[in-house]
This record gives sequence, C-alpha cells and structure tokens, in this order.
Amino acid sequence: MQCVILAGGLGTRMWPDAKTTPKTLLPVAGRPFAWWQLNWLAESGVDSVVYCIGHLGEQIRDFVGDGSGWGLHVAYADEGDQLRGTAGAIALASDDDVLDERFLVLYGDSWLQIDPADVLRDAEESDLPALMTVFDNHGEWDGSNVVYAGGRVRRYEKGLDPAPPEMHWIDYGLSVFTRDLIDTRVPRDRPSDLAPLCTSLAAAGDLAGYVATERFYEIGSPQGLRDTEVLLLGTSAQPG
Repeated sequence: MQCVILAGGLGTRMWPDAKTTPKTLLPVAGRPFAWWQLNWLAESGVDSVVYCIGHLGEQIRDFVGDGSGWGLHVAYADEGDQLRGTAGAIALASDDDVLDERFLVLYGDSWLQIDPADVLRDAEESDLPALMTVFDNHGEWDGSNVVYAGGRVRRYEKGLDPAPPEMHWIDYGLSVFTRDLIDTRVPRDRPSDLAPLCTSLAAAGDLAGYVATERFYEIGSPQGLRDTEVLLLGTSAQPG
C-alpha cells in the first residue's frame, strides 16, 4: 500500500518558522510532524511512501531518509525550485517511475482520523479512477466545497461564497488516484493542481467518495498547529 505525501509547498502561512524549516518538519508535541505522519501510516499498513518535495526538500530527505526508521520504503520526487503544482508533483513521481498503479495522496500538513487501508479498498471496489474522502462539515472547520451523494462526489468547487445548501461536505484531505489517470490527464508543460482535476472528475461522475466521521486536523495555520498539538499530546499520553 503506497501513500504519496505532498510536501513541496512554501507554507507561507507558517512563516517565519516555515521559511527555514519545511512545514512537514515543524515541531508538534515534541517531534517533527513528519514523524507522527509516518508512524500513523506505517501502523495503518502503508509500506511505501513517495515524498513530493521542493522548498527545503533536502531537510525532509535528511530527516526521513529511506524510511527504514518507520519500517517503510521511501522514495522522492524533487521539484527543486520549479514548483509544478500538486498534480504536477505527482506527475513527476510517475515520470520518475516510483508510483504504484493505485495510490493514496496525503498533504504533508494533515492529521487525519481515518483508516487508509479501508479508503484504498473502497477506491479499488469503486472501479473509478479517483476517490476523495469527505466530511460532513457544514462550514465549521473550513469552507465546504463538496456535494456528495450515493457514494460519489457529485460536485467539487473551492471558494464558493456562499456555498449552495447542498454543498455542506468538505474535502477531508486523503485521496486515491490511479497512475493511468495522472499519466493521461495531467499536463507536463505547465504547473497543474489536483483541485481542477477533481472538479472535472466530479462533473463526469468519475470521483468516488468515502465518508470520514471524525474532524480533520492540520498544521498549515497557527491555530491548526495548536489544535493538532493538543490532540497528539493527548494521544501520546494514552497507554499503549
């Protein structure tokens, strides 16, 4: 089971700290955040990770290495200073021949309370080229951006204000894609993001949905980091 971690962005909302330290390595509950993510993925059955890196990526390489400290095999797709967007970064990983035929995608600043193995299994059973995890948000944790019904994402639009009443779900932050989709739908001659790709997939009825029941956390904002730290401190204090 493979997970691609998108960790190449500039993280400007977390400057000045993220100006010299990649966001995914910011300290959370006493450890670099990547340690928590990799631990969670390994415990969930993931055995292969691809880091899409760019800004300060060498620091991520130095900390994570080959992944053996977590029982993982880790490869890297390095954009350097030429950031290609979230979809473009995954396309680079495909061009570098490090992608499985179907793989999870996670943001390097996300902490999620969900079972990655179950998500991947649902994606395989859907027989669709992509799956998005969704949460019934009602505008609480961020702007809702998904219309979900009958096991599929029916509409995905970011930034609608106000969002229509039926758009009370939100992209939870863990997705599944096939390598064939990336190879055929992501341009190589310009930066490209996952959001417009998912918008078009939803419109075509090709985007499966998986319902998450616990709220998401993130360290991409100061308040988000504080909330995540409180959660992880509580988790690490529990027996076992």
